[in-house]
Amino acid sequence: MRFKFDNAKSQRLRKKRGIGFEEAQELFYSPYYLDQILDDPVQWVAIGWVKAGLYSVIYEEREDAESAYYHLVTLWKSTKAERLKYEENS
Repeated sequence: MRFKFDNAKSQRLRKKRGIGFEEAQELFYSPYYLDQILDDPVQWVAIGWVKAGLYSVIYEEREDAESAYYHLVTLWKSTKAERLKYEENS
């Protein structure tokens, strides 16, 4: 599984939310809740554990000359509603 993201945005998120995209990749290697949230472009929200917190990550599935990858768009600490979705579906 490959990931790509904007490094500058990752640094801004780390300052604002305590983690960046580098850490958020951890979410995809454990059970997580997945839901499509947008059709054009197709975007997904993945809700799962990163370190000791439950986070939501928006991403798009893209391809380049090498292969498919996840383009990480944004992340935040999961809301109460997102926590319930995760608990009900994971």
